[in-house]
Amino acid sequence: MSVAKGLEGVVALTSEISSIVDGVLSYRGINIDELADNANFEEVMFLLWNGRLPKQDELDQLKKQLGASAELPPEVLEQLKAFPKDIHPMAALRTAVSALGMYDAEADDNSHEANQRKAISLAAKLPTIVAALFRLEKGLEPVSPRPEYSHAENFVYMLHGKEPDETAVKAIDKALILHADHELNASTFASRVTTATLSDMYSAITTAIGTLKGPLHGGANERVMAMLEEEIVTLDQVEPVIQRKLDNKEKIMGFGHRVYKDGDPRAKHLKEMSRQLSESTGDRKWYEMSMKVNELVEAKKGLKPNVDFYSASTYAYLGIPRKLFTPIFAISRVTGWTAHVLEQYADNRLIRPRAEYTGPVNQSYLPIEKR
Repeated sequence: MSVAKGLEGVVALTSEISSIVDGVLSYRGINIDELADNANFEEVMFLLWNGRLPKQDELDQLKKQLGASAELPPEVLEQLKAFPKDIHPMAALRTAVSALGMYDAEADDNSHEANQRKAISLAAKLPTIVAALFRLEKGLEPVSPRPEYSHAENFVYMLHGKEPDETAVKAIDKALILHADHELNASTFASRVTTATLSDMYSAITTAIGTLKGPLHGGANERVMAMLEEEIVTLDQVEPVIQRKLDNKEKIMGFGHRVYKDGDPRAKHLKEMSRQLSESTGDRKWYEMSMKVNELVEAKKGLKPNVDFYSASTYAYLGIPRKLFTPIFAISRVTGWTAHVLEQYADNRLIRPRAEYTGPVNQSYLPIEKR
């Protein structure tokens, strides 16, 4: 056996959901640039789950199903209210999704029809959970979803409890599209490992959320904003702070990617969103700081930004606290996770790799009095 640390370069399975070929990310064969520029998130949901773009009546039906599924069971809402106020939203989200499975009579029904319904229900409920957590931490009552709103509209509405701002809705909708799936990333692989045991979809998505929580995966954008807010602070401090990090061989979050060698294709869309929001708000601070960090890291290390880097300033301009950055990632990625879960169930084999043993050999048991 040969060891590929971190499974780098190992092809573990086949998938028809998304691909990264020559630095181009595609969902079901459609370039992410086309989807980001033209589609809405509901169309992308349908595409990931069904393998094609929806017709108008199919899109209308999906929107209706999402709207009808967005309310939380009262018991789960009460659990959210009982959580410690200082809990990280990803820990709360992980626990809430696990709890949802206990209130679904079809939780252990692994038929395709039942799992399609669960995929829609989970995608609809995650924004409700995240918005409720945000409001509860601020001492406010959660806002019920409105079935007539789009996915992005509903999320912005439930966060702030008022008519959603069009600019914010467009930015969130595009961010959701860009984060929806990403081939066999860590959280998706984790969800497929759980699914491969023939466990239920709620278990698989709970696994994925726990994996996304880590700072080397979904938590990276939080760390980017923490660097901007707490370490750099002002534009004139960008160069000394980044130089110090480079000298100390510290990892600069939001740069580099194991799969993309010539840059993450999603980053340019978030960079442009950050620029536009900086102009519309009249506050160019975060964008200019981000640009300068980008230029320095690329010049000195040859590393380009990934999807996490400019998503930080984009969300900051939308007035979203950094603790919610990774939960928003989950709101989007749950569509990709559930698509992969459906695909795994359809052609399943238990995922069980081997490990090369490097411990001591030829050991013998010693009775306790001789140890």
